[in-house]
Amino acid sequence: MEKRAVFATRHEESRGRYFDEAPSATRTPFQRDRDRIVHSTAFRRLKQKTQVFVAHEGDHYRTRLTHSLEVAQIARSVSRTLGLDEDLAEALALAHDLGHPPFGHAGEDQLDECMKGFEGFDHNAQTLRLVTKLEVRYPNFEGLNLTWEMLEGLVKHNGPVTGPDTPITSLPAAFRNFPHLADLEPDQFAGPEAQVAALSDDIAYNNHDIDDGIASGLFTIDDLMDIPVVGEQFRGVRIEYPHLSDRMVTYEAVRRLIGVWINDLTDETRRRIKLHKPASAAEVRAMTVPLVAFSDELEARQRALRAFLHERMYKHYKVNRMRSQAKRLLADLFNIFLAEPETLPPPWRQDATQVTDARRARIVCDYIAGMTDTFAMEEHRRLYEVSSMR
Repeated sequence: MEKRAVFATRHEESRGRYFDEAPSATRTPFQRDRDRIVHSTAFRRLKQKTQVFVAHEGDHYRTRLTHSLEVAQIARSVSRTLGLDEDLAEALALAHDLGHPPFGHAGEDQLDECMKGFEGFDHNAQTLRLVTKLEVRYPNFEGLNLTWEMLEGLVKHNGPVTGPDTPITSLPAAFRNFPHLADLEPDQFAGPEAQVAALSDDIAYNNHDIDDGIASGLFTIDDLMDIPVVGEQFRGVRIEYPHLSDRMVTYEAVRRLIGVWINDLTDETRRRIKLHKPASAAEVRAMTVPLVAFSDELEARQRALRAFLHERMYKHYKVNRMRSQAKRLLADLFNIFLAEPETLPPPWRQDATQVTDARRARIVCDYIAGMTDTFAMEEHRRLYEVSSMR
């Protein structure tokens, strides 16, 4: 374990929370943020939200919850190696997918389509909306009152959100409507821990999609043999353990692949640290390139894997059928709730029946985005199947 890096985010110097609270006697501000995420309703709902497969398809496939836990584990490991704040990286990793609706990217695409006339839908913006408004668990404020460092890391999950070609007016509604957006320095990169969490997400989904794709029968180990990096590891395991079952070969190869990605990430980041010599987290944010990154070589080699997964997994006809069903289901729910807000349960019904169409659409969108896969299917059955009338 390395000592704390000079450019690490320091909890003692946190910019604080937008609503004043007495500090915890037993936890740092970022440990407190992590605990608030773990205890949130939105986090618990991730257990039945699609990663690639609909949550009820099988108990062994990843869900948004298990994916988030894997991302958090990788983020902690990388942060420890680089001397960063592990708790902040973990909290960001656990929170990064809170805004995802049911049915994965199909659900996001459909909600965005439904909201086309009402400023759209974006899952990253929805995450900010959840942690600053929709999670109501405290008597003195809406949201979770997370630290500045958490909020800026969530907003800038994929890098700066404003620039010469992307003014604030072009951002999703939840970003634009957040009163402190300018304070989050949207034209700069996020801090180092947020950068680690973002690339830990890439490591996790690249590798668990290989595992889930093989387990589901969408492709085989032999199909992977010509893919750079991936084929080399699978071949190595088969040579070293010629009698292992394909399932065990997959476990071992994926474990090694995660190590390959982590080692590349830490090596390239150390190279950039020596090159740019940031003296604080603020200097990391002000850089013109990310501090935390994969090497150009690995980035080039993993494009083949992404192309393979896109074609053989994300666009597989079985997955496409699930996507098609999911989009039709969510469109049905959105349309009936928008046209008949009295069918919404309390307290959503009281809010939706007394507002403009645009406000009602956002309320309906918030309600649907918070659903698990299972609950969305149950709501659809209750509303559309005559046999469910009660």
